[in-house]
Parts: sequence; structure tokens; C-alpha cells
Amino acid sequence: MKTPLVDIDIPSIYKNKQGAPVPLPKRLAHATPDMAAALAALSRDLAKLGGRLVLSDLFRSYEMQLQAHLDYANKKKSAFSPPPGGSFHEAGRAMDLSLKDLNMDLDKFWLLAKTHGVNPIIKTPNSSASEAWHFECRGSHQRVIDYYDAKHGDNFDYPYAAGAASAILALGVRVDRFGSAQKEAQLQAALIRCGKVIGNLDGAIGAKTRTALTELGINDASLDDALAHVEDLAQKQDESEYVLDAQAMSVVAADFALHVPDHVDMHV
Repeated sequence: MKTPLVDIDIPSIYKNKQGAPVPLPKRLAHATPDMAAALAALSRDLAKLGGRLVLSDLFRSYEMQLQAHLDYANKKKSAFSPPPGGSFHEAGRAMDLSLKDLNMDLDKFWLLAKTHGVNPIIKTPNSSASEAWHFECRGSHQRVIDYYDAKHGDNFDYPYAAGAASAILALGVRVDRFGSAQKEAQLQAALIRCGKVIGNLDGAIGAKTRTALTELGINDASLDDALAHVEDLAQKQDESEYVLDAQAMSVVAADFALHVPDHVDMHV
């Protein structure tokens, strides 16, 4: 199955016309099950320490990511935003948060976030640095970054971009660089996440991809059947990315709530 998205209610930096704070707008308030569980846990832990998890951004659609990139390219905003297909925001796996509402030093929040599988995008905890507010739950897509770091593929300018593309593909969302080979790229990304070495993630099914499928016992299957099989393997390997744990639903935080759509499974 494709990675699903969970709907959340979480405080935001935005205000209504009367100046009162409002939750994160619904168009932004979606996350993968593992990211949603991490947000719930962070919200709870921060509340215990006298802080709050307040966001300015979470999920971005293709159109929203394009606009963010154009705003950066046109110098309407200074923070870097890649074109569509290159951000973990597009996969519901990245958040931009209000640093002042944390009520703790950034280095301490880093440690807290890491206990829940959430990591910063910058290398050192400097609250004055650009993107100091950006954190990600990359899940199994970190393996794609590691795969490119290990030089198993060479067709992305940065390993990070390959990981972001993998995460977006896992939702079944189009990544422009793969053109008409979206399913082929989804299949390759899932194989890499399952530990297979298939060369470049490029949407071109070659000998290495076919060998990887044979090693998994997938022979002479249609593209749709092969993709469904490998996606099922990925789900069994990393269940928290597909199924929301009931424990996450039981988290009590004054201003946080999870809403589970019908297409998202629960693990009790």
C-alpha cells in the first residue's frame, strides 16, 4: 500500500481577523502515521516541560511547494525551498516550528526530538541559523539518503534529494523528474528501502532492478503487481510508517488532536 496521511489539529503561528491564534490550516495539517505519532509525543513532552509545539508549516501539496520555490527564486523569502519533488514537506514528513514557543534551548529540543525519530536539517543547534526551525521524520527514506551517500547511485545532485523523492513517491504523488515512469520509480525507491542495490533511482527498469525482484521471488509479474508486492514488503518492514499505533491516539495534550481517516489502519 501507499503511505497514508493522518489529519491533525495542532497550534500554529497564524491568527484570525480578530487576532486570536488558530490551528494549523487544514491544507497543511497532514502527516504520515509515524510523523503524526512523533508530533503527538513531542506535544505531550513539551507541555510537561512548560513549552508548546507550534507550527508554521507541515504538509505541502505540489502546488504549495512550487509556490514556495518561486517565492525563494523571486527573493520574496530568504529560506531555501527546492522545486517540487525535493522536500520532505511534500511527504508529510517535515515541520517548521516556532522556536520561541518551545520554551527551551534549541540543543535540548534536538535531544528531545531525536528520542521520537525527529531530526533537524541543519548540523549544529544554532537558533539564529536559517532553517533552525525545520525538523523531519524521514523514516525508512533515510536509507535512500544513505544509499546515495554510499555511492550506489549518482543521478541526484544531493543524497538528501533522493530521500525526499522516495518519500514523496511513497505517497503515490508525482515527482516530475521521473516523467511517465512514476510507478517504475516508486518500485525502485521501495526496493532501495528494502535493502536492495539497483543502481540509480531513475524510473528505468534495468538488469539490477530485475535481479532485485528475482531475489524477492517476483518473476514475470506486471509492473502493478510487482509494485504492490514490494510496497507490502516495505510496510511489513516499517509498519509504523503505514499504521498508526493506538498508543499515539491515547496521547493527551491540551491543544493537539489526531484524526484518523478511513484509509489509515490502526495497530492496537
